Amino acid sequence: MACSSMVFLAVFVAAAAAAGSCLPVAAAGEPLPPAGTPLSFREGYTQLFGDSNLALHGDGRRVHISLDERTGAGFASQGAYLHGLFSARIKLPADHTAGVVVAFYMSNGDVYERTHDELDFEFLGNVRGREWRVQTNVYGNGSTAAGREERYGLWFDPTEDFHRYAILWSRDRIIFYVDETPIREVVRTESMGAQFPFKPMSLYATIWDGSSWATSGGRYKVDYKYAPYVAEFADLALRGCAVGGRRACEEPGAAMSPAQRSAMEAFRARYMTYGYCYDRLRYPAPLPECTVGPEAAAFLPSGDARAALRRRGRRHQKRGGADSAV
Repeated sequence: MACSSMVFLAVFVAAAAAAGSCLPVAAAGEPLPPAGTPLSFREGYTQLFGDSNLALHGDGRRVHISLDERTGAGFASQGAYLHGLFSARIKLPADHTAGVVVAFYMSNGDVYERTHDELDFEFLGNVRGREWRVQTNVYGNGSTAAGREERYGLWFDPTEDFHRYAILWSRDRIIFYVDETPIREVVRTESMGAQFPFKPMSLYATIWDGSSWATSGGRYKVDYKYAPYVAEFADLALRGCAVGGRRACEEPGAAMSPAQRSAMEAFRARYMTYGYCYDRLRYPAPLPECTVGPEAAAFLPSGDARAALRRRGRRHQKRGGADSAV
């Protein structure tokens, strides 16, 4: 490793450690753009599958979807949107959740089977005592062969209370938020071409059995003795340019302030555990939108963050060789 890379790695790890176990919001008085008035389920959404595994509460303002041995569940927005800000407050299932996947995402796969676009928040369950992981992904024009996954830990327990997760999608950038903090930005570049999502999409929420891959590459499966697994959704908001809408639509602003960008960089230094731009085994030549600098020294050739693996190893030692779920 070059000397400059070693110095950067030391600074990167020190910055991550200095961020501590909690992270403040992006900046006092600088919330993410307003999400619009939350809609009740009947006003804006429709059930996709799961029959009685979808339950409405609070006059349809809260939605519970559950996974048991019979089925998972899911719902979608009634309309499709071209750009906008889409958000929900979500509380995830607790206890042993290995193999469970909760997804909150935009997609048009029902309309464009071979050339679909998609923007994903995927929450990946874990064995008891280990944290949920969050994964984001971006697909454009059916580019599923080129996954753009990133994975992160969180600075809070997402099973204890509701937290807001939001996707801001404009014609030139995509920003993922957790509460008030931006955690990822994808800027449209000429080299991405149609792989930047550009067709109208609907909003989806699902819970399902991802035993084949979700926890340690499929090593840990869903254990239905802990079922039902219930994911709770509230304040579902659609502030977008509705396809076929009668009203003029103005896209939410997508620019980040310096304070918000600083908060995003601090989050990524402390909590990012995998980045596709740093996965040299999967992509010997980084995908065209990736700008890889000296921060790459903080990642293994697999794209996994070195600091995350060290933290995981320390937990493993303290537990006397406990399972290695991640």
